Amino acid sequence: MIRNILLVFLLIASLATTAQRTNSSPYSFFGIGDEFNPVTVEQSAMGGIGVAYSHYKYLNFTNPAAYASLRYTTYSFGLLNNKLTIDNEGEKQISNSTSLSYFTLAFPIGTKAGMGFGIQPVSSVGYSLSDFDEDASELTLFSGDGGVSRVYGSFGIKVYKELSIGIEADYKFGTIDNSITSQRADVSLATKYKEATIVRGGSVTLGAQYKKALKDNLILSGGATFKMGNDLDVTGDDYLYSLSFTGTGAEFGRDTISQSSINGKYKLPLKTILGAGLGKIDKWYVGLEYANQDAIQTSGFLNNSSNNAYKYGKSNRISLGGYYLPKINSISSYWQRVTYRAGVRLEKTGLLVDGAAPYNNFSSVDDFGISFGLGLPMKQLSSVNMGFEFGKRGKTSNNLIKENYFNFRLSLSLTDTNWFQKRKID
Repeated sequence: MIRNILLVFLLIASLATTAQRTNSSPYSFFGIGDEFNPVTVEQSAMGGIGVAYSHYKYLNFTNPAAYASLRYTTYSFGLLNNKLTIDNEGEKQISNSTSLSYFTLAFPIGTKAGMGFGIQPVSSVGYSLSDFDEDASELTLFSGDGGVSRVYGSFGIKVYKELSIGIEADYKFGTIDNSITSQRADVSLATKYKEATIVRGGSVTLGAQYKKALKDNLILSGGATFKMGNDLDVTGDDYLYSLSFTGTGAEFGRDTISQSSINGKYKLPLKTILGAGLGKIDKWYVGLEYANQDAIQTSGFLNNSSNNAYKYGKSNRISLGGYYLPKINSISSYWQRVTYRAGVRLEKTGLLVDGAAPYNNFSSVDDFGISFGLGLPMKQLSSVNMGFEFGKRGKTSNNLIKENYFNFRLSLSLTDTNWFQKRKID
């Protein structure tokens, strides 16, 4: 039965993600695009916490040590729908995008270890911007699409009755195209600068979790992850050429002015996440988490003609969240078996942007979100999980853009209790 549901869900997810763009944020113009926080729908509904949290049937993308607590084989799939309102000092624009958040499988190994495998997006590029210079009578169009995804494998094991450790390895891959088109009045040909790049690279994350049983069935937990520094290699070509437009708006290339190869790097330093939590199993949990990373370094790629307009600084995030489950085995009320989640998140993304030349007044792009969600139980420990998040990013001062967003997340967590059990013959 689970396998049939799996096929139906994958079909729906494929149709949804193929039919729509996966991003529409102007901030996806910078770097490798708009980056996603790798969390499950359950985690995102709790403000993104997870480094100190583990569960016997729910997955955890933040800390690989959490797989040591897994006791059931679990398939999980997530979808994200993003409604974005872009505000540029009075002018507003609304857009929608839908994407597949993750596709993963995890299973226990004995009673003290577990593994997980999956694929999920890392970043997405999907912008279309315009700028008109009245003095020069020149229209400039900025556009981009593509993104980066990753495949990963995680392993966690309990090395002591209260201590678990884990390791995760991933490989990132994707393509990103950025272009800038300029057209002057009374000039027959426009010019276009285009970068077509391929992004490749891997990373390793180490994690640990510690749990201590207290009085009254309380459990105190702590966790830490260290995503080791790594490089993303960026290769490709850039082009500068002239073009004209047909009556339908299609491009017609003319002369190539220049062409060169791109060979750059996206250097990601060590990222540290620390957290602690307190709760009762299948009753309630509250956790606090802090993430920190030094400035990202880039060289030789992506928006070379406009890279003076942005740079990177230190990034950090603080999240607070948890869940409440009234009565897991209630017979009289279904809603008492529902898991209720909520959280809040404050983040400095590390992106610094200046909206006007001479590019010496950079502003930090900060992100704030409030989230809540529901875990709707199904048969055999499976569940449908929904998450809702309201937030804002950026600001309108310094010629920047403020984004107000509403994220709706949906996941199907399918738990199979018979995967590694021998079938008995009656």
